[in-house]
Order: sequence, then C-alpha cells, then structure tokens
Amino acid sequence: MTLEAGRRVRLTTELRLAGSLVSDADSAEVYGGSLSLAAGVEGTVERTDGGRRPEPSHEVREYERLKSLLDSFGAQMPPASRERLEEELASLEPAWTAHRDQGLGMTVRVRLDNGFVLDDMPEGLFAGL
Repeated sequence: MTLEAGRRVRLTTELRLAGSLVSDADSAEVYGGSLSLAAGVEGTVERTDGGRRPEPSHEVREYERLKSLLDSFGAQMPPASRERLEEELASLEPAWTAHRDQGLGMTVRVRLDNGFVLDDMPEGLFAGL
C-alpha cells in the first residue's frame, strides 16, 4: 500500500521509545523514561518520503566490513586466514544479497490524533482507514 499526504491511517503495531528525556524548563536535568504507543492509534499522514533503503542488519554490515577487508588486504593475508574470511563471507552473502535486492522503502510523517508526531517511519507500520 502506498500512503499519501492527507490520508487517515492506523498504527498496526505497538511502538516503544526509550531513552533520555530533557525538560524544556530545565535542560540541565535529564530523566530516563519510555513512551509506548498502542496499536490502533489513528492519525493523518503529513508527508511521505520515498527512496530510502531500510537500515542494514548486523549481518549486512558485517558482510560489507569483511568484504572491504578482503578486497584491501586479501592478497597479503596468509592462505588459511584468507580462506576462513572467504568462508565467512560466503555464509553472510545471502543476507547481503537480500538487502541489496530489497526495494527502496517509503517513510512517512504521521500526526497522531493524540498530538504525537511520528517522523521518518516505515510506511508498513500503518494501515489506511
């Protein structure tokens, strides 16, 4: 489903934001906390942004790191180390290939009816009403 600005949507999964909170009144004081939004909360799409690839998984980042290492220093490595590196790359290649072949995703900015704004969120988290 492709969302467009002005469309009413519903959050399809519960979201939890955890981290540090700072009060506007006294920015020197930091609080730990979390905010949860329940599935089913409704809102309106304010903006859509296309052309962003999803964040790479740990396996994808590791493949890219090891591939760079092999390309840069593979010729200088001892044969056993190079073979082990090539085996590890082969085991990570399916994750990297799937990530590479994945289409560019769309992100949205949604103003929820309760006043909260979710920005740069994958469109798959929302269902049209």
